[in-house]
Amino acid sequence: MTEHTVIPAGAYPHYSAIMTPEQLQAMRAHAQTDPDAFWLEQAQRVHWFKNPTQGFVGSFENDVSISWFADGTLNASVCCIDQHLTDKRDQVALISQREAEGRSESLTYRDLHERVCRLANALTYLGVQKGDRVAICLPMVSEAVVSMLACTRIGAVHVVMFGGCSADAVAERLVDSGARAVITGSMAWRGKKIVPYKETLDEALQKAGENSNVKAMLVVRTSDEAVPMLPGRDYDYHDFVDHFEADFIPVPMNAEDPMFMLYTSGSTGKAKAVVHATGGYMVWAAYTMGMVYTHQPKDVLWCTADVAWITGHTSVVYGPLANGGTTMISDSLPTFPAPGRWLDLIDAYKVTMLFTAPTAVRAMMADGDAEVNKRDLSSLRLLGVAGEPINPDAWLWYHDVVGKKRCPVADTWWQTETAGVVLGPVPGVQSLKPGSATMALPGVEVALVNTEGRREEGPASGALCIVRSWPGQCRTLWKDHDRFRQAYFSMVPGLYFTGDGARRDEDGYYWITGRMDDVINIAGHRLGTAEVEDVLGEDHRIVESAAVGVPHAVKGQALVVFAIPCKSAATEVNEKDISRLIASQIGRYAAPDAVYLVPDLPRTRSGKIVRRLLRKIASGDTETLGDLSALSDASLVETLCAFVQKQACSEKNAGASIGIQERSVFGGIRAAS
Repeated sequence: MTEHTVIPAGAYPHYSAIMTPEQLQAMRAHAQTDPDAFWLEQAQRVHWFKNPTQGFVGSFENDVSISWFADGTLNASVCCIDQHLTDKRDQVALISQREAEGRSESLTYRDLHERVCRLANALTYLGVQKGDRVAICLPMVSEAVVSMLACTRIGAVHVVMFGGCSADAVAERLVDSGARAVITGSMAWRGKKIVPYKETLDEALQKAGENSNVKAMLVVRTSDEAVPMLPGRDYDYHDFVDHFEADFIPVPMNAEDPMFMLYTSGSTGKAKAVVHATGGYMVWAAYTMGMVYTHQPKDVLWCTADVAWITGHTSVVYGPLANGGTTMISDSLPTFPAPGRWLDLIDAYKVTMLFTAPTAVRAMMADGDAEVNKRDLSSLRLLGVAGEPINPDAWLWYHDVVGKKRCPVADTWWQTETAGVVLGPVPGVQSLKPGSATMALPGVEVALVNTEGRREEGPASGALCIVRSWPGQCRTLWKDHDRFRQAYFSMVPGLYFTGDGARRDEDGYYWITGRMDDVINIAGHRLGTAEVEDVLGEDHRIVESAAVGVPHAVKGQALVVFAIPCKSAATEVNEKDISRLIASQIGRYAAPDAVYLVPDLPRTRSGKIVRRLLRKIASGDTETLGDLSALSDASLVETLCAFVQKQACSEKNAGASIGIQERSVFGGIRAAS
């Protein structure tokens, strides 16, 4: 099986590793024996006004308190820009490829410094001060990166919001955060779809009413169409900002001052805002990106994530720039206007490091090897994935076909709450196993905990927990520290509970099995839904799948599978085929109670499948779907609900028992047209 494939570190003779295996082991030993000294050493990866002398102070017990480098002062924009102006001022810092407008621009570190300073002066003129929150809701354009850095230069706390959020969701975030100003765009395109940024913000502010603290809105014109502006509140971004001075003295920040808040969707319908601190976050971003995606001269890193997600914060903006690299952003789609669009951009911009989601890999895989082989792709030297587990078959395709077996694949695991990579390889130093996130980076100690709360040793499976604090750990949830403590520290007292399950093999490599609520119990048989998805991932008639567990009156839980068939194979695969495949590869107990062949799956713009929605849809709980604001296409949810409801009605009319609990093994609907 592909799971047992091991690709030695020495398989990439043209990849320049940053250290030897012996040096990596020495780092681990140093971090284990003297963690404060280790992290104070790593803190020198960024520029400090006042160097810290304290490492970690706090506890995972009781009320939970977390503090890193507390006596140090710094400014994040200085770490990302000013510290490079001496030797890299004319190096390209940011490439912005604007697909919808058919143009691109490249900003050097000097250009970026000037734009950030102008906006910092403009925001200050509008009354924004240190500690104020600024909401940013922009497409993937240069101004999005500039806005984030300008906020940090002032000491304002940025709140980046996804452009696909509904007006209700935006209003909730504006009120909850107390944002004083907003930076948005007039509109944007996602393929053929228009995203009405300004219209949504106007509606959100109207809904927020007197509960909103927003006093000013800067609008980036992304089209030639007229944009309605409210006098006294709305400003044309460039007409206003470009007249300000191109220099701004950065505001010194204490290491524990909040740097940004990032909202994550909740199953209860109320989003939660994760709060990250300036010093610890910047050290963590520089460290993790430096270990996994080290920039070399002429490197171009393209992380395809939206800046509205933590991956975009760390892997698009702060990590690459803190390390003095070149980062690329694009508002393009992988298969629009034709298959292989992202591959064309790799060749056009000589991308050397591609970092994307497993969903994008599977989408490219579905287009076939021929699309990849039409392109050169010789500039690539490193590939990476994050967001959710990648099945070994897709990993090998990414490695063999896109990377031509000469690029290591950095499969990483992390979260909004961790701020950066926790599990992942140091490329060229560690052997790789397709589908495994390898090991924790030096300085991070993880543990697997069983159902009785005990830590497992050696090869084992269990809840993935982190034993000790790390600099990038989020400090709290905005205005709700009790919820923070309950969510992450109550399951296993003294440890941080990630919410994910994992398996550790005999070599100490970790395999993410998915969210703990994605491990289902079928009549006493524990089954990881990722295991089901891996089986289906090896069948090339299926583009992608998602398996979820739903309540069952007899078995406790039942398995339901949603699968996207290949376009060329829509008539060649049916529900019965899928059920038989799962039963033959895993066992009869794993045969799904329902299979749905669907056109797509609900996912965030970064490509992460939102399985909580599939669980609710499959179980008929469509009245409490929770927060849909992060979805790339919220209308798909209604389509899926209709699919499932239609099947339930047809079963009822045919005399079948109502509900998933009594549905036959081969229940489901035919492939959607």
